[in-house]
Order: sequence, then C-alpha cells, then structure tokens
Amino acid sequence: MKKDKISIIIPILNEADTIKDLLYHLIDNASLENISEIIVVDGGSTDGSQSIIKSLDLSITLLTSPKGRAKQMNVGAKAAKSKILYFLHADSYPPHRYDEFIINEVKNNNLAGCFKMKFDHSHWWLRLASWLTKFSWRACRGGDQSQFITKTLFETLGCFNEKFTIYEDNDLINKLYAINEFVVIQQWLTTSARRYKDNGIWKLQYHFWTIYVKKWFGASAEELHKYYLKHIT
Repeated sequence: MKKDKISIIIPILNEADTIKDLLYHLIDNASLENISEIIVVDGGSTDGSQSIIKSLDLSITLLTSPKGRAKQMNVGAKAAKSKILYFLHADSYPPHRYDEFIINEVKNNNLAGCFKMKFDHSHWWLRLASWLTKFSWRACRGGDQSQFITKTLFETLGCFNEKFTIYEDNDLINKLYAINEFVVIQQWLTTSARRYKDNGIWKLQYHFWTIYVKKWFGASAEELHKYYLKHIT
C-alpha cells in the first residue's frame, strides 16, 4: 500500500529574516520519507528571499505567483504531488514530528485541521490566547496555526478564495467547520508575535476582532482588505 506523504506549501513575501531558519526547522523535525516536497511560493519579494532559498543546499521547489497568500497557496497546491497538503506561514514553526501527527490524523479519517499554537512572547494576553487554541471553538482558529488538508477535500471546497487578500485561511476554515471536518492536533506550534510587537498588542487584537465581526456580519473581501490596510501595519 502506497504511503501517504505531505506537500508543504509556504507563501512568502519579503521573508529573508525567517525563511532559512524555517526550512531547516522543517527538515530537522520530520522524517523526510514522509515529506515529498517543500514548495515555497514567492509573491514578489524584494529583500533577497529568493536568493537565500536558492543558495541553500536543500531540495526546495521555489515558485513565483502574483502577490496574495490565497493566490500563492493555490499555485503551490496545484503543483503539489502529495495526497496531503500542509499550508504554513513563514514565521510559524510546527512541533517535532509534525509529519507523523498529520499523517496519523488523516489515517484516522480526520481530513483537515491544525495544531494548537503559542506565541514567542510572554505577554499574559498572548499566553491566554495561545492556551485557548487547544479548544475546538471556531473563534480560536487562524492561519498562523497552519493548516493540513487532503488535496481532494481542498479541491472539492474550491481551494482558497482568491477574492480574499486577508482572511483567506479563515474562509477555508469556515467551510471545513460547516461540514464538521476539522481537528486540532494537541501539539504546540510556535508562531512569531512580530505583528503584535509592530502594531501594539491591544491595538492589533482590537482590529483582528473587528475584522472577524465584520466578516460575521457579511463584509466583503474588499471591505476587509481596506480595513486592514487602513489600521494594521
């Protein structure tokens, strides 16, 4: 019986400071027999990110795409060879043996999900927000937790909606919750709190909540993007 493997898909835009460490982390913390490929999809970096990736002695597939995470991840998914897709942000580091955890969930017929997540910051609110991600509540989900999904299910749901410049992860997660197809793996992924540091913790959290509520009440993808550009660095 052919063993399930994972295609890792990472959208980037100007991630020269993080991409090298992330790629080595992915290789060092997995059994490479479970990973068929790591696909990095660049949306037009101008900081040397592509040169850094090309300089590494690693088997990385580097693709280019129009800017926008939804577009970039769809490009990566279309090129992916494996049954399981794993979408990962460039500043999120999955746990040791992440590959085995994902494959085991798919074997148990859990076809999509994420890891619980903690920030690399000690502020009490971020620690609380991290703790809450272990629960299955829809409000506790976000793209920073990463996303595994079978390619068949991903295509059945229409892939990422490219109308969304932001909130594309949540849009897909909403579809998965609607069909009761989502699991939270109880292992910690660590993500950067850099946006909180840049914008201020309470200010950024307020704007994220506002975006969530706006979407809940029917705001369009364009309206969400305009709000994001106006209020978030």
